[in-house]
Amino acid sequence: MNVPKEVIFGLVVVAAVGSGLLAGLFFAFSNFVMKALQHQPPESGVRTMQSINAFIQNPGFFALFLGTTLAAAAVVVMSVLRLGHPGFDLQLAGAALYLVGTFAVTVLVHVPLNNRLAHVHPSGADMPQFWSFYVSKWVMWNHVRTVNCMLATALLVMAVEQSRQAGG
Repeated sequence: MNVPKEVIFGLVVVAAVGSGLLAGLFFAFSNFVMKALQHQPPESGVRTMQSINAFIQNPGFFALFLGTTLAAAAVVVMSVLRLGHPGFDLQLAGAALYLVGTFAVTVLVHVPLNNRLAHVHPSGADMPQFWSFYVSKWVMWNHVRTVNCMLATALLVMAVEQSRQAGG
C-alpha cells in the first residue's frame, strides 16, 4: 500500500491538533471545572455535571473526539506499514498513546461513570456518597486523559518535524 506522504502528513496533523484541543479541554476540567463543582452543594454539582454531560454530546465535540480517534487509528495503521520511514516511530507512539490513553479511557471509564450519574437523582439519600465517588474516580482518570493527550500531541508534532527534516 503506497499512501502519498501528504495524506499521512495531513492525518498526523489532524491527530496532533485534535489531541491538543482535547488536552486543553481535559486540562480545564481537571484544573478548575471539577473543583468548582465540588465546591457546590452536592445536588447542585450533580445537576450541573448532568447538564454538562448532556450538552457535550453535540456535533462539534463528536467531530473533534471521533475525528481525532479516526485520524489516530489511521496513523497507527500507516505507521506500521511504513516501518523505517522518518518519524514513523513517533507517529505510532503518539497515535497509539491517544487511542489507549484517551479514547479507551473515555469509553471504558468516563462514559460508564457519566451514564451512572445520569440516573442518579440529585437529591437522593445516597447521592452525596455517589457524588464523592464519582468526582474522585472521574478526576483521577481525567488526569490520565489529560497527560496522555499532551504527550500524544508532543510526539505527533515531533514526528511531523522529524519527517519534515528528512524530506518525507
